[in-house]
Amino acid sequence: MKIGLFFGSFNPIHIGHLALANYMLSFTDIQQVWFVVSPHNPLKDKKQLLNQNQRLELVELAIDGHEKMRSSTIEFYLPQPSYTINTLTHLKEKFPEHTFSLIIGQDNLQSFAKWKNYEVILEKYKLLVYPRPNCLTSEFDKHPNVLLTEAPLMEVSSTFIRNAIKNKKDIRYFLPEKVWKYIDEMNFYK
Repeated sequence: MKIGLFFGSFNPIHIGHLALANYMLSFTDIQQVWFVVSPHNPLKDKKQLLNQNQRLELVELAIDGHEKMRSSTIEFYLPQPSYTINTLTHLKEKFPEHTFSLIIGQDNLQSFAKWKNYEVILEKYKLLVYPRPNCLTSEFDKHPNVLLTEAPLMEVSSTFIRNAIKNKKDIRYFLPEKVWKYIDEMNFYK
């Protein structure tokens, strides 16, 4: 099976994430999307980060009932910080019957040369790249394992959602209904 790995903090998961996953399932050869919940990105502010299990719960609420989307806790059990190459190696060992591709934003492609063992990733895995606002071309755009998709440009972000909740704004339509209700009940991001 062809699996698209969508890595992220998902703090929280929102309609933009789901629309991109749906796009990849509908417009590429991906047969499933796995949302890989990252415990903590060292480049992000940990103060605003919900516990990994709470973020996992939000992902599971968001994809409940969608047979082609699933959550993954693989990085919860790997050494920190988690490097994509280590996660990919571990997944390939655990699921040799699957072919894995990375779903990444165009902004990540621009800084891809900074990733640990990026050459190995490019050689062994396909990168499905979705557009991001104000991104320029990168040295990897024409690589045979890079597919620049025509996914709709999604400008909604988890930072926008967190800030809006903190400022008591009604942003319920930026989130799946079950996610919105859970965040509201748990008083997350307030």
